[in-house]
Amino acid sequence: MNTERRAGDRVEFEHGYAARIMSIDGTWQREVLLEDVSDSEAKLTVFGSTEDINLDEFFLVLSNWGHAHRRCERVWLNGDQIGVRFLKNVQQKPRRERKRPKFEM
Repeated sequence: MNTERRAGDRVEFEHGYAARIMSIDGTWQREVLLEDVSDSEAKLTVFGSTEDINLDEFFLVLSNWGHAHRRCERVWLNGDQIGVRFLKNVQQKPRRERKRPKFEM
């Protein structure tokens, strides 16, 4: 009997996809393997200890430059594996418009 509650179609990676997780404030990061993923959830295997880090909410970083990332919240934790849900429409502080210097000619 399958007791997993997964939403949507999932893509499973045979050998995992190398990625990392990083805290919202950038104070910690860990290497992970992305085991499977859907539009709204993923399963990760974490390398290293998870004891001293806050896994309630963090970024899943998919590229070396950080341009491809998803904000996540932990759904479950079982040893070195984490089930996460992707957060959408996270309220962010509005950016202040930069004042450009005026040049007169």
